[in-house]
Amino acid sequence: MRQFATIATNTFMELVRQPIFLLLATASAVFSVFLASVPYFGFGDDPILVKQSVLAVMLLVGLLGAVLSASNTLAREIRTGTALSVLSKPVGRAQFLLAKYTGLAAALTVLNYINMVAALTASRMTFDAYGSADLRALGIFFGALVLAYAAAGFANYFLRRPFVSHALFAVVAMITVAFLVIHFLPKEINSADTGGITDWRIVPASVLILFALWILAGLALACSTRLEMISTLAICSGFFLLGLMSDYVFGQRVEAGVWWAQIPYALLPNWQLFWGGDALIAKKSIAWSSYLGTSLLYTVCYVGAALCVALCLFEDRELG
Repeated sequence: MRQFATIATNTFMELVRQPIFLLLATASAVFSVFLASVPYFGFGDDPILVKQSVLAVMLLVGLLGAVLSASNTLAREIRTGTALSVLSKPVGRAQFLLAKYTGLAAALTVLNYINMVAALTASRMTFDAYGSADLRALGIFFGALVLAYAAAGFANYFLRRPFVSHALFAVVAMITVAFLVIHFLPKEINSADTGGITDWRIVPASVLILFALWILAGLALACSTRLEMISTLAICSGFFLLGLMSDYVFGQRVEAGVWWAQIPYALLPNWQLFWGGDALIAKKSIAWSSYLGTSLLYTVCYVGAALCVALCLFEDRELG
């Protein structure tokens, strides 16, 4: 158990020290808040457009982060011989692979949390055609990011701390404080303005996206046992696109009784199950106990299957 915790912790710290990880987290958060600061002339549906857009950013950034992180944590270590050095000690391949996935899932959770806080901030800043951009909230959020980077730079220069990981943790802390300040700040709302209120339904919608990212991480890790980053990205993107069309391409044929459609329909992850944007449009809440619990069970089963495939591919992989 100690070896498992050590490998998982080292994997997590190695991933959050990657500059691309910090860049993804910061850029996605900035872009999400920026989406809430421009007019759309959406005939009163501007807040809905913003919320749908920030959820889409969260999902696509998570896909890219899962592939890049899986390639960095497994494919690169196999190529450089680091995996062989670890497995030469009393560590089994199954334990090594599961620990790698645990660290990868933890890093994606941090990335998703940053995007979730940015999405909540964006929902608070939304405005329709009769409102105006909340420049005060925009300044507070961007100022928090600047302070986070300044604190990481101070720790790096004077205390000799790693800049990237400290910057990421500082971003997590500072944007949380910035969101709380923005949330409790009073905002004058015009009679026709539907913005200015934090939409807490984004929290369960973000949790659903996190479940999807965990599945993508399992698929990316299975691909990384044999392939490099570009090939892994291509395969995971294919799974992502086919999963989005699963109901239309295979689901209708399954209902019509076509037997062969049942196989790809069962193998492909149905990403529509993890998309909470439709509930936001319909102004409905996502049930924590029933829907999220069922989605978590589906995630656990799919991740378990993906890791079993990854272990089969990794067992006879030549590491020398």
